[in-house]
Amino acid sequence: MGHVMKDRALHPSGRGASGVAPSEASASGPRFARTTRAGVEGPGSTARCLTRRDAFVKRVFDVFAAGAGLLVVGWLILLGAAVSALAHGGSGFFVQRRVGRHGRTFPLIKLMTMVCGSDPTISVTTRNDPRITATGRVLQRTKLDELPQLVNVLVGHMSMVGPRPDVPGFADRLMGQDRIVLCVRPGITGPATLAYRDEESLLAAQSDPERYNREVVFPDRVHINREYIETYTFWLDLIYIWRTVLAR
Repeated sequence: MGHVMKDRALHPSGRGASGVAPSEASASGPRFARTTRAGVEGPGSTARCLTRRDAFVKRVFDVFAAGAGLLVVGWLILLGAAVSALAHGGSGFFVQRRVGRHGRTFPLIKLMTMVCGSDPTISVTTRNDPRITATGRVLQRTKLDELPQLVNVLVGHMSMVGPRPDVPGFADRLMGQDRIVLCVRPGITGPATLAYRDEESLLAAQSDPERYNREVVFPDRVHINREYIETYTFWLDLIYIWRTVLAR
């Protein structure tokens, strides 16, 4: 998927993968389309979500995978939390509201990697972000900060594979058939996550990282995630998990 970022993401005009700017994409879709278990409902809508069978198999796998994962790495999560607590104070955990399935928010759990009191209005993180501590960089580089999300998967907030959950102001504002990305649980990994696995470096190279993320990266993520949902198979989930493990 690495080629996806090179071929689709770099649009100096501020257009996403579909060649349509976010504002234009919003205007082109049905304004009152809504997400359901079946997909997106609205005038002329054709986007469909996972079948009941696919959703059931995916959820059963998530429960077993997250449960087994927590049994194996639970001690590592607690150790990472202890190290993070010594470096940053508090419990060592960072909880933030993210947008989940059907646009509902949920508390995403990570290990703390930034200094306390960081500006919550900044929605992107770059590789040289001054808010990230030395300990936090180690946790992010090894992806240990993501492990607590296994709890989110186990309780049903997230899935092992799916679109990454955004902070409010992005996915929850999608219009028309793009809202299909909200018909599934957000994931720890997925095709868009793999395509943008070096997103911090990409954003760090931009003069305005937040604008680039909003006008280029986010629309392209939406396009990739729509393709994932509309062509979903359980076997692809297994491939994405395997590629994520290899990428580490």
